[in-house]
Amino acid sequence: MSQLPSTLGALKRSPWGEPARAKRSVKDEIRANLLARVRAGDTLLPGVIGYEDTVLPQLVNALLSRHNFILLGLRGQAKSRILRALTALLDDEMPIVEGSEINDSPFAPISKYAKTRLLENGDETPIAWVHRDERYIEKLATPDVTIADIIGDVDPIRAARGGHMLSDELTIQFGMLPRANRGIFALNELPDLSGKVQVGLFNIMQEGDVQIKGFPVRLPLDVMLCFTANPEDYTARGKIITPLKDRIGSEIMTHYPLTVDLGVSITSQEAWTTRESVAIRVPSFMAEVVERIAFEAREDKRIDRRSGVSQRMPISVLENVVSNAERRALQTHEDLAVPRMSDVYSALPAITGKIELEYEGELVGGEKIARELIRRAADATLSSIGREFSSDEIVIWFDEGGALQVSDDVAAATMVKAFETVPTLLNIVRALRIADATDAGTTAAACELVLEALVARKKISRSDTGAYGRAIPEKRRRPSDDF
Repeated sequence: MSQLPSTLGALKRSPWGEPARAKRSVKDEIRANLLARVRAGDTLLPGVIGYEDTVLPQLVNALLSRHNFILLGLRGQAKSRILRALTALLDDEMPIVEGSEINDSPFAPISKYAKTRLLENGDETPIAWVHRDERYIEKLATPDVTIADIIGDVDPIRAARGGHMLSDELTIQFGMLPRANRGIFALNELPDLSGKVQVGLFNIMQEGDVQIKGFPVRLPLDVMLCFTANPEDYTARGKIITPLKDRIGSEIMTHYPLTVDLGVSITSQEAWTTRESVAIRVPSFMAEVVERIAFEAREDKRIDRRSGVSQRMPISVLENVVSNAERRALQTHEDLAVPRMSDVYSALPAITGKIELEYEGELVGGEKIARELIRRAADATLSSIGREFSSDEIVIWFDEGGALQVSDDVAAATMVKAFETVPTLLNIVRALRIADATDAGTTAAACELVLEALVARKKISRSDTGAYGRAIPEKRRRPSDDF
């Protein structure tokens, strides 16, 4: 910061004083930095996974076109993350007239304060610098948001202290949008904003004229406007008024991960799985099971698809799964915590709290549906491994009265010994090549995966307490049975 120009005269003699840069708008600034990244082949939005061939090309086109835009998608589709990542396309530092509330450019001031100070001090006008992270302002739209919150209001106290008339621009307490001048203003859940506030937005976007308490003030703001909305909100809670929608240059649709592998990558990036108390290792098939729960839920007709199943769900589930494995390792004095299927069942609260049920689903119950999702996810994961195996001996053993109690608080080595009593189970796990014979943690997890898949295929049964037994024939099932 000490090397940056501190007065207007020094600024004029620096690279920031070059005409092409001094007069550049924020949209031109973003466009120039984006073009540089495209030429260099750099990652455009670090941390955003799965949109490389869908959302990002549309977003790049919108930014290159200098459009205001809206991201339209269900919850948990990284809309806010995308908006916050846009600050990487701004310059590291930006010069403003020192003391300006709305980031006035020293070369094109728009507020009376900045104009007066430049007129009085000329080239000696002090210059302050704003970091790019401070040029992003985000607001969650709610029905109680007012014009004063977004644009501003007259401040009688300020008028009295300064000896100004109420009609004087110096009496204005600027709102969030003017304070985002020469930066990015993001408004989440746009349909929740009242119609009259939306009118104020499109007036700023196009004409630049704002009336505050009846006093006309012209603020030709230089701002990139970004919005998010959930399609469900168009009819459920509000709508975007037509004149505002017409002024939004690009409407970009977001989506959930298109493949399980992409979902696993996103969840692995976002979930907190590194713990200081004990070493954690999540087998790849367990990470896939967690991710497939979300994929299965998005296809289940008993779950409201209009609300969607947020990507936050597998993230929360994985964190709960790891926490349960961590707790077990500490209780059993194991050096390594390896999650297994019983840990997934312990994460039921992270599933039931993130799904909205249709009427049919409400009749069944959220917890029962969540258990079904876990079993279907286990079956799909085992099927994705692509190796056939015969489970006949396992099924016969259970049909003949064999039983096995699986607990989430028993050490892995102890569980492996219990799984040895089930004929061919360990042989199947080794044939599938998903666990090493010397690795008790992964072996126990793989054995539970095979058993859960057999439950999903209705070849054996599992109680809510984790007891595996013979399959319950259809005619013997009761509403309370957990299948």
